[in-house]
Amino acid sequence: MPHANPDAQLPLRDGGAEPQLRISEIFFSLQGETRRIGLPTVFIRLTGCPLRCTYCDTNYAFSGGQNMSVAEILRRVAEYMPRYVTVTGGEPLAQKNCLPLLRALCDTGYEVSLETSGALDIGEVDARVMRVVDIKTPRPARPKRTLGKPVTADPA
Repeated sequence: MPHANPDAQLPLRDGGAEPQLRISEIFFSLQGETRRIGLPTVFIRLTGCPLRCTYCDTNYAFSGGQNMSVAEILRRVAEYMPRYVTVTGGEPLAQKNCLPLLRALCDTGYEVSLETSGALDIGEVDARVMRVVDIKTPRPARPKRTLGKPVTADPA
């Protein structure tokens, strides 16, 4: 179990303002996917997704939620005393401050995973984060364009 320090000083951005994220929910459950299936995990569901897949099972996270600072999120996560934390969405990487959140979670000592669609670049994700990339494949019920680009079966 990590010794979480949610009051640790975080780097400030944008003229001293702490990074903010739009959060749909933070909850404790058992991981239902990946090699961590069955493990108690805190899930941080970020609001928003630019894809709008017709088969999405979390379309309630497309809008709404509440603004929270990274420090506030860390305090909420620490209440559960978890070992594992999963950042999910919507599409979490659609929020620019997802990267500082992932870094802060790792720095606090949690084992962190990121659930992402693969539509946005994962190259800047902290190397300590387990990346769970759920590629959205084209199908008849899906829009023909994703993030302004045509969807094709052949990525080349």
